[in-house]
Amino acid sequence: MPESVQHIPYARRHAPALTELLAELTTLRADMLRLADQATDQLQAVHPGFRASARNLLHYLALRQHDRRGLQQRLAALGLSSLGRAEAHALATVESVLAIVQALLAPTAAGPSPETAPDFEGGPRLLAKHSNACLGPAPAAHDVRIMVTMPGEAAGNYELVRNLLREGMDCMRINCAHDNATAWGQMIAHLRRAEQELGKTCRVSMDLAGPKLRTQGLPPAPAVLKVEPRRDAMGRVIAPARLWLAAQQQPATAATLVFPAAWLQGLRPGNRVLFEDARGARRKLHIVRTEANGYWAELRKTAYITPSTLFVGATGAQASPHVLPAKTSFLLLRPNDQLQLTRQPLDGQRNEPAPPHSAPGPAVIGCTLPEVFDSVKPGERIWFDDGKIGGVVERVDEQAVQVRIVQARAEGDKLRNDKGINLPDSQLSIPALTETDLQHLVFIAQHADAVQLSFVNSPADITLLRQHLHRLTDRVLPIVLKIETRRAFEQLPALLLRAMQAESCGVMIARGDLAVECGFERLAEVQEEILWLCEAAHVPVIWATQVLESLASGGMPARAEITDAAMGSRAECVMLNKGPRIVTAVQTLTGILGRMEAHQSKKNTLLRSLHVARLWSPE
Repeated sequence: MPESVQHIPYARRHAPALTELLAELTTLRADMLRLADQATDQLQAVHPGFRASARNLLHYLALRQHDRRGLQQRLAALGLSSLGRAEAHALATVESVLAIVQALLAPTAAGPSPETAPDFEGGPRLLAKHSNACLGPAPAAHDVRIMVTMPGEAAGNYELVRNLLREGMDCMRINCAHDNATAWGQMIAHLRRAEQELGKTCRVSMDLAGPKLRTQGLPPAPAVLKVEPRRDAMGRVIAPARLWLAAQQQPATAATLVFPAAWLQGLRPGNRVLFEDARGARRKLHIVRTEANGYWAELRKTAYITPSTLFVGATGAQASPHVLPAKTSFLLLRPNDQLQLTRQPLDGQRNEPAPPHSAPGPAVIGCTLPEVFDSVKPGERIWFDDGKIGGVVERVDEQAVQVRIVQARAEGDKLRNDKGINLPDSQLSIPALTETDLQHLVFIAQHADAVQLSFVNSPADITLLRQHLHRLTDRVLPIVLKIETRRAFEQLPALLLRAMQAESCGVMIARGDLAVECGFERLAEVQEEILWLCEAAHVPVIWATQVLESLASGGMPARAEITDAAMGSRAECVMLNKGPRIVTAVQTLTGILGRMEAHQSKKNTLLRSLHVARLWSPE
């Protein structure tokens, strides 16, 4: 820069840009105040403890109603705040930048008269206060809480609950879609005992199952047990198949066949038992050993055994196996296949997919909530089994929805009973509370510290749940909104304002269903927007679904899961699902959150000293 230019005062050099910024920031501030003033009735309905937070949410919505990227770039070029971290204190951020611009242009000019709104300290303080009310106090090691979903075994395993609490569990989640009130009571009793023993506290959050739309109606497939010896790469038998023959089903390391006790008594080691399998192939079982409760047998050729397979012992006595494991039937669906989602229960006939070269015909399956048919329209998308299979609705009639499959592997994907159905484009009018949920609320109102509302879609769902809770208890029970549908995401500001009518609430990002509803490619964007809006409302967020799932289930985390868990540090709570290695997962998550806290606070990067920077020196 020429020396003559360097001595020109900053304000004179940048006067045109500053004047333009002043006008734009002044208009922006007026828009923020105007939107909040237009929502006076909604603000009055908000609980006094959330009043400032609700106003800040409206200020932030006004900030984000238009593309501000040009404004951000011009602010950054002048060394000013780019408004990129304004969530918790939106108006204060804009007013701070506005005051600096005014001072640069006219040092004696008075800044904008401040409105009562959260400032740079007050916003984070409100978020911390509301988080403590909903989720309990933050642990000493890190600010982010850890929520753990209880497996059924926790009802009878005190040590498991104790170990989870010891390693860092701050919130116990009980999913009411599983187990029963007796088991839930035992889980909570274990937790209270562990709290006393360890001197720690933990909240109990109970999850209402909600109206889950799932496939149903496919009858069980025929019970067929395939038994085959172990072979080498050349197909030669290197170890016979082993079967356990007994009078009742028992845990065993091999396939089990249950026969009448009288028939079994005629067997001796060295006997041969003859039979024809389901294909008519003749086979021989060799009885090799007797034990107290049954017999071990070996088979050197592959066989398919059904309940009608007739076995002939050494004495000529005949018997068929009583119990064989039933297999689940499925529909094999490929791109461009037709699928009929029927309103009526299936007639019980086996519904097999057509062979590849047969005349095409629609596969048929039922669903758990046929009333959704009234809300579905042609052209809308439909997803099955967590997004593995996708289709488009082609026709809707009184009895069925006709679907053309557009998303599946070329070789086909299997659709079974009890798989989730998502209708992201349909305006479903299904209440968020089912009759089963209302029954579970009786227990929840007495024992839980918070209740999670699944499949919330409208503010009316929140009001209905609150009315039921008021009838059941005088305790303040925070409602956690599970955002798992596209409709809930699009209505999030309205849902937050309704939830903030109580003194405590929270939000869970249920990323599994949300990814299916909004599209997997949009999930990263959607979860960011939820984090921003909730921070603006000073409402705590629970980061959920498949966090460290490989570690919890199999003992070895995927690299992407570690990064995902670290991203969860920007929420107020991270949820782990159940698994045989869940205690290890809690330990790992505790370490990740502790490390990330020194580097990241919400969207803010913290300039902690870096080890690699301290080591470097010029050569």
